[in-house]
Amino acid sequence: MRIARFVHKDAPAYGVVEGELKDGEGARFDTSGLEIAVLDGDPFFSPAQSTGERLAFDDVRLLAPIIPRSKVIGVGRNFADHAKELGNEVPVSPLTFFKPNTAVIGPGDPIRLPAISEHVSYEGELAVIISRVAKQVPADKAYDFVLGYTAANDVTLRDIQGTDKQWSRAKGFDTSCPLGPWIETELDPDDVRIRSWVGDELKQDGTTADFIFDIPQLIEHISETITLLPGDVILTGTPAGVGRIESGDRVTVAIDGLGVLVNPVMDA
Repeated sequence: MRIARFVHKDAPAYGVVEGELKDGEGARFDTSGLEIAVLDGDPFFSPAQSTGERLAFDDVRLLAPIIPRSKVIGVGRNFADHAKELGNEVPVSPLTFFKPNTAVIGPGDPIRLPAISEHVSYEGELAVIISRVAKQVPADKAYDFVLGYTAANDVTLRDIQGTDKQWSRAKGFDTSCPLGPWIETELDPDDVRIRSWVGDELKQDGTTADFIFDIPQLIEHISETITLLPGDVILTGTPAGVGRIESGDRVTVAIDGLGVLVNPVMDA
């Protein structure tokens, strides 16, 4: 089930996305065949039913499909090719960091470039949404705690990341975590293609089959010391091909089965 969050009658609403998303040329995708069946409430935390109302997908303004009540946890260097391109060693255990929920934006919202940075980079990623309280979860039970998946962009101030020697400002700034366009609850994440474009130029083309640490390993590692709460988001890492973005650019992240996340880039 594909669940979207959007503005309807001047208020946030939820719906089920139906229809087929079609690849276009380059970073262009055809969403004209998609519709949203409007729900009467938030389906993630209480039962929700269809109101009977249907909307054209292209006629609504999408919001981030979820705003984490607690936290976003990122995973660094989870693709060997990405670690190599930045001159880093492959980690021997998952390398994690936090983004605050104030970093989250939705499809179409602008990524704002802070004046303190001269090198801001995109990172297309698969995001995992946690369904219930998870503490010390073994890997073989990890998927019991997953609500679904969405596309993400782990936007990074690459120069600040280097000078600060830790990643709070570099990866946690406002607008640094675009999520969307919907949450898919029935995806098989073991070999899913991840692509990203800047404008119409393809920059990243990878697959989750190349994870160093798979999703069950990540959930086991994180929940060993950190309690995951419903709605928490785990960013699972980015493939090679990251690079600089500038004001006026458009970043597109497409993950098979999860739709297309598009955000313009603007100065703060």
